[in-house]
Amino acid sequence: MIWLTLRQHRAQLLTTAGLLAAFGALLLVSGIEAMRYLAENAPEGCPGPGTACAAVVDGMGDRYELAYPIVSILPLVGPALVGAFWGVPLLAREYERGSHLLAWGQSVTVKRWLSVKLAVLSGAAVLAGAALSAMTSAWLSAFDGAVAGDALANPGIFNVTGLAPAAWWLCAFALGAALGAAVRRTLPAMAATVVAIVIAFPALLFAQAYYAEPIEVFAADRGALLQKGGIVVSEAWVDPQGRRLDGAPEGVCPALGPTGSDREQIAEQNCLTDKGYRMLFKYHPPERFWRFQWTQAALLAIVAAALVAFTVRLAGRPR
Repeated sequence: MIWLTLRQHRAQLLTTAGLLAAFGALLLVSGIEAMRYLAENAPEGCPGPGTACAAVVDGMGDRYELAYPIVSILPLVGPALVGAFWGVPLLAREYERGSHLLAWGQSVTVKRWLSVKLAVLSGAAVLAGAALSAMTSAWLSAFDGAVAGDALANPGIFNVTGLAPAAWWLCAFALGAALGAAVRRTLPAMAATVVAIVIAFPALLFAQAYYAEPIEVFAADRGALLQKGGIVVSEAWVDPQGRRLDGAPEGVCPALGPTGSDREQIAEQNCLTDKGYRMLFKYHPPERFWRFQWTQAALLAIVAAALVAFTVRLAGRPR
C-alpha cells in the first residue's frame, strides 16, 4: 500500500519537491549575496544601531526585501496548494472515476487502504513543511542584526518558520481530504478547500492575541514596542495619578494642526509625557515566539486529527 500510495501521488510529491528546491535555490542565492555584501561593506561592529552602520543596514534591508514578497505569500499559498492538490484528490478523484469500487473490493480493507494513504501523505506534508521552515530560518539568519526582529508580529515570517509550516500543511491536507470525501467532486472540493483556508488563516491570526495573557508595559509610543517585534493587543493613556483614560488627553497640550503630521503627533506625545501622562500597552513580547508556535501547532494538529476522523467516517458511505 505504501508503494501504491507513492506511485498514485507521485506527481504531487515530485512537483512539491521541485518547487521547494527552486525556492531553496532562490533563498540560497539571496543569502549568499547578502553575506557577500556584508563582508565587503560592513565596518567593524556593523550591522548595528550606530550611525556608521546606517548605510549597511539599509543595504541589507534592500536585499531582504527582494526575496521577502515571495516568502510572505507562502503561509497562505502553500497550505492552499497542499489542501487542493494533495488532500482533495485522495478520495474525490476515486469517487468521480468510480475506481474506489475496484480498489475497495480487493483483499485490502477500506480502513487499511485509507489509513495508509492518510499516514503516508500526512507524513510527507509534515516533512515538506519542515523543509520550508528550515530553509526560511537559514535565510533569515543571514540578516541577523540588519533587519528588525519581527518574527512574532509578522505573519509572513511567523508562519514559514518554526513549527507553523508543518502544522499548516498537515491541517490543509486533512481539510482537503475531508472536503473531497464530503463533496465527492474534485473541482468543487478544491474551490471549497481554498476558500476555507483563506477564511481560516486570518481567523487564526486574530486568535493569536489570545494565546496567552498579555503583559502590561508603559512606553513612550507604540512604535517603540513594534520595532522590537512584539504584538500590541490594546493601548490606553494613563494620567499622572495612574487613572486610565477613555481616549487621548484633551486640552493638556497644544492641539494638532489640520494636517496632523507625524512631527506634530510626536511633539504632542512628548508634551504629554513631560506632563506625566503615559501610554499603557497590553503586549506580547517577542520572547513568546516559541510559546505561540507550540500553541498554534497544537490547535492545527487537533483540527487535523478531527478532520481525519471525519474523512475515515465518510469513506465508503453510500450516497
